[in-house]
Amino acid sequence: MVCFTDVSFAYQSDQQEIRAIEDLSLAVRRGQHVAIIGHNGSGKSTFARLCNALILPDQGQVSIAGLTASSMEAVYEIRRTCGMVFQNPDDQIVASSLEEDVAFGPENLGLSTTEIQSRVQDALARVGLTPYAKMSPQHLSGGQKQKLSVAGVLAMHPTCLVLDESTSMLDPQAAQDLMDFVTELCRTEGLTLINITHNMEEAMRADQVFVLSRGKLVLSGSPREIFAQPDRLTQENLVLPFYLGLYHELLPWVPALAYPETAEDLANNLADLIKLMDTGKLSSLGKEGLLVDQEPSASPTQESFIEIKDLSYSYNPKSSRPQQVLHEINLQIRQGEIFVLCGHSGSGKSTLISHLNGIYRAQTGWVKVLGYDSRVKEDLIKIRQLVGLVFQYPEKQLFAETVAEDIAFGLRQQKLAEEEISARIREVAELLDLDPDLLDRSPFELSGGQQRRVAIAGVLAMQPEVLVLDEPAAGLDPLARQAMLDEIKALNRKGKTIVMVTHNMEDAAYLADRIAVMAQGRILAIDKPEIIFSQADLLAQSGLALPASLRFSHNLSQASGLDLNFMSLQEASSQLQSALALGNEGLEEA
Repeated sequence: MVCFTDVSFAYQSDQQEIRAIEDLSLAVRRGQHVAIIGHNGSGKSTFARLCNALILPDQGQVSIAGLTASSMEAVYEIRRTCGMVFQNPDDQIVASSLEEDVAFGPENLGLSTTEIQSRVQDALARVGLTPYAKMSPQHLSGGQKQKLSVAGVLAMHPTCLVLDESTSMLDPQAAQDLMDFVTELCRTEGLTLINITHNMEEAMRADQVFVLSRGKLVLSGSPREIFAQPDRLTQENLVLPFYLGLYHELLPWVPALAYPETAEDLANNLADLIKLMDTGKLSSLGKEGLLVDQEPSASPTQESFIEIKDLSYSYNPKSSRPQQVLHEINLQIRQGEIFVLCGHSGSGKSTLISHLNGIYRAQTGWVKVLGYDSRVKEDLIKIRQLVGLVFQYPEKQLFAETVAEDIAFGLRQQKLAEEEISARIREVAELLDLDPDLLDRSPFELSGGQQRRVAIAGVLAMQPEVLVLDEPAAGLDPLARQAMLDEIKALNRKGKTIVMVTHNMEDAAYLADRIAVMAQGRILAIDKPEIIFSQADLLAQSGLALPASLRFSHNLSQASGLDLNFMSLQEASSQLQSALALGNEGLEEA
């Protein structure tokens, strides 16, 4: 279906040539499900664009279903054959309503009106957007826009589908549903699926995994073959799925531990070992050996920094069909805490945080920041100095010719002296680990992770008291994601109050002092992470899921009879090594 032969491609900039793909050769068979993984900037998105002739190779040959991409006569057929869903859904939304947007592709195929209508209805139903068919896409959440992009491609009935980080903005349940759906199409309809992802659990579902690094193919094989090389993956800024990471952590302690095909296999294998040991010694293990973060978050005060009272909000409130997205929201955000908002796509999270610094003004109810009321025009200036917001897609707030100019923009609006501006640029660049060499480059030449850092730097340079982050780690490779989370923790330790929106439950578990769960524009619960994660019904209602670590912890506890409770690989390894050490007498027999 897809064949790359000695393919190279470079982006041209004013300063240099950036080689994105270099001497790449690989083949994807018809009906195969492959995963493409690699660090940010490894060439994955460029590979995707080459797959459906959005760009053409500088050297070598790309062929899709036997058609050569460099042949202009073949491009139209290639794009019918190979559908693509971009990482940022705004890049492929073109119409003023959902049904018109989904119809755009089939209309360009010259299909009959009846066939177009049938395909539109089917595609919207498959992604769960039928109730919003008449709505404008601009009123959708980021996750709903991603579903719309998928629907638009599916309506064209491609035989090859390329997903470029297409689940990164979806809530866990929606992401699971999408992957179940497309893998079922592979099985039943022979669809070829190329999934570009940083989600290692998604990669485990593939028939074959390709690892790219600096535009080159460095590893390929079955998921089992790829994930049997943890050290090699670490070199590429990648990590193992949780259960495989734990397996490799424990292997030196239990050399005979069988390789697990699934998380359930490992839980059962460990439970069998534990049952052979002295359960009297182990029954009181509980959380002994727990490894905790050695640098705790800043201690939040009980003082409310942000107060929201009876806040409701509708899009198009004066129209005949207003869309209410927030319903009587009440919450308080404390000074010095990391407050995380979670919920399904379209639950109202992004709309809510847009009220925190006055991008949206309260229609009913009110929002106050240190007593300043966002409904009062004179208070808005002060609120926007206190609260900085980094959007879901950082490239939307990057616009200057260089990184330094972008960071300096807000400071110049404050009419600060150039010496002060230069000092603040250096300070935030050092804080966020931005290479000084990047300051003179265009922000649009940077990787997704670098762009996020620049967007955050531009807000931090204004020295706000509260930093609001909308999906700050989405689309980053695993090590870049961890670095971003560690930077957020470091900012909190320096006294910043953090409000963060995320779909990633591991991120929420790692960072949050408190979690607010949203669904259908309402707050369902606000509590500490351990309390939120103990409520299975609440998580299911809001489209969320337990972190993989906690899910494994619960399964192993149930299978072994131990009271285990861990939310990180380090905690899991510590508790289980303690258990195995206590049961050493039975290990040889086991």
